[in-house]
Amino acid sequence: MDTQDASEKVDQAVEGVTSWWNNPQTHELFIERPVKIVLILLVAIVLNWLANSIIRRATRQGIKRSNVLKYEGRDAQQIRAQEKRRQQRMKTLANVGRSVAAIVIWAWAVLAVLDQLGVNVAPLIASAGVVGVAIGFGAQSLVKDFFSGVAILIENQFGVGDTIEVGDVVGDVEEMTLRITTLRDIDGALWYIRNGDIDRVGNHSARFSTARVQVPVSLMVNPDEVSRLIEETAVAGCQDKEVAELVMGTPRMLGPSEVTPNYMSFRVEVQTMPGMQWTVARYLNQRILAALHREGVVLTPRESVLVKQQEENVGD
Repeated sequence: MDTQDASEKVDQAVEGVTSWWNNPQTHELFIERPVKIVLILLVAIVLNWLANSIIRRATRQGIKRSNVLKYEGRDAQQIRAQEKRRQQRMKTLANVGRSVAAIVIWAWAVLAVLDQLGVNVAPLIASAGVVGVAIGFGAQSLVKDFFSGVAILIENQFGVGDTIEVGDVVGDVEEMTLRITTLRDIDGALWYIRNGDIDRVGNHSARFSTARVQVPVSLMVNPDEVSRLIEETAVAGCQDKEVAELVMGTPRMLGPSEVTPNYMSFRVEVQTMPGMQWTVARYLNQRILAALHREGVVLTPRESVLVKQQEENVGD
């Protein structure tokens, strides 16, 4: 009797398990849904990998699409500088593209998985829209920074390595994100500037720069001779190996740009490689000053008085 009861209970248990396993809801819960969730995750992984591969391949092809090697001399230097900025811009845009693709793909995957788990995603989407609007109002500065950063990258206003002027800050761009531009000024200070705060920016490294040299001399000197001496010295200085690779043209003498009761100032300018204007200007200042001293050109009113006293002493 006990054996028969035990056999019946076993049969009932087996029948119950079999009935439970054959239930469509059981199949859906333990087989169909897990398989669908795994497939969704696999599709998301494949799509993310595919998007990253396409973006990386497009970036590599864009970087390789360079004909710099066929140029020589100063043209090649200018093109290399522009090519470096273009490559940096493409890399930054590629990083942004990968981030956007990952956000879109995984947001879809999360919603699809929640839908398979029986969660009604429609209210979530509606709530996300409301929350997004609220966050947008509360974080308007972040949104402004983001879109300003996108505009800066697309319009290629400046890039990493450029020397730019934002407000009263002049420095080299060390890093760019969609929210922040990092500048290193001449004193070594690191400035973090929000892209949304950049109303106007001066780029000292776009295509070419101009080195300007102001040379003040005394009114006692012959302006024609001094002008010729300064121009010849500037032309010869630009051919020196120290700055020859940084110069893109021939120096131009613009004549006396300022005349005061005490002195007159001659201006010389020359086109240089992007961001190299200060290096060339410092070198030319040194060369021109040495040439003026060598030729005995009077530079300041005080020096004029000393020269006059020396001449009188010699005459006595």
